[in-house]
Amino acid sequence: MNRRKFLGTTAAAGAALVAKPYIAHAAKHELLVAEPVHSTGYLPMYIAMAKDYFAEADINVKIVTIETGSGHTNAVLSGQAFAFIGGPEHNAFAKAKGAELRAVVHCVDRGNVYFCAAKGLELQGRDFASLIKGKAFATGGFGGTPNSITRYMLKKWGLDAKNDITLVETANSAILAAVRGKQAQIGCSTEPFITQGVKNNVWSEPFFNVPKELGPYAYSTINIRLDSIKKEPEVVRGFVRGMVKGLKFLYADKNGAAEIAKKQFPTMPLEDLKATLDRSFADEMWSKDGMISRAAWDTGKAVVTEAGILKTDVKYDEIIDMSFVESVKS
Repeated sequence: MNRRKFLGTTAAAGAALVAKPYIAHAAKHELLVAEPVHSTGYLPMYIAMAKDYFAEADINVKIVTIETGSGHTNAVLSGQAFAFIGGPEHNAFAKAKGAELRAVVHCVDRGNVYFCAAKGLELQGRDFASLIKGKAFATGGFGGTPNSITRYMLKKWGLDAKNDITLVETANSAILAAVRGKQAQIGCSTEPFITQGVKNNVWSEPFFNVPKELGPYAYSTINIRLDSIKKEPEVVRGFVRGMVKGLKFLYADKNGAAEIAKKQFPTMPLEDLKATLDRSFADEMWSKDGMISRAAWDTGKAVVTEAGILKTDVKYDEIIDMSFVESVKS
């Protein structure tokens, strides 16, 4: 290549760089979030990932599904994950053992489970105890929030979890199969399993709607180590900003949210996905602004305390930090 041609080539390359100054690069912060199940309940986070809201803060979020009662919490405590999705009662459990975790942004503001009875079982009015007593009741694993809600409501209805029923504790995704296989007659489940069970005549529509019955509930929050807040506050702020934007998009563009949900759940029939989203919006499942209200924690605390799982009184400010949401929600 002669000198004139070389200079022309380098000049053109330089002009291209000026015209397109952005060069794709790996995100500065790679964050792993542990979820207890891959669920439409966490759609706001999936939206934030799809819309590159985290990328705006130079953050790349990846998710890992850990379907055990405390596995997602342990992933954060051990430093293997940045955050986990779950109720802030897990932060309270950790605190009782000397660890410090904080919920920094809300996601699911209602108890995202429903009680369903196998086909043929009839509820008389609101006599839930008579319907359930003597039956096998399938729920999530011990330590998980669905299990805690089950125990809480059994106690409210005057039933003993050991003597009055048979509690079948299993993975959340296996509850429908347990009722279908006659291992249980009652199931504590969520969508899309509710719709699938109704459609396949395994059970009827829920006889107890936890989201409506219990109201605002700190059911699924994003929880991180206190150490992360102290050492990387701007990373936490960027993550929280992405979540808040995801929540706002969810309510502002339901059709757009549904399109993202389709990509997250490609094998779910569209009919099931629509029913899932319709039920979630009708029951005001998601937080609208990322704030965890004190009332929402009061409900969550009552559930795990009265279920006998949380033995100490843990205050809101000891496990929940809303300063990041406050700083980004304007």
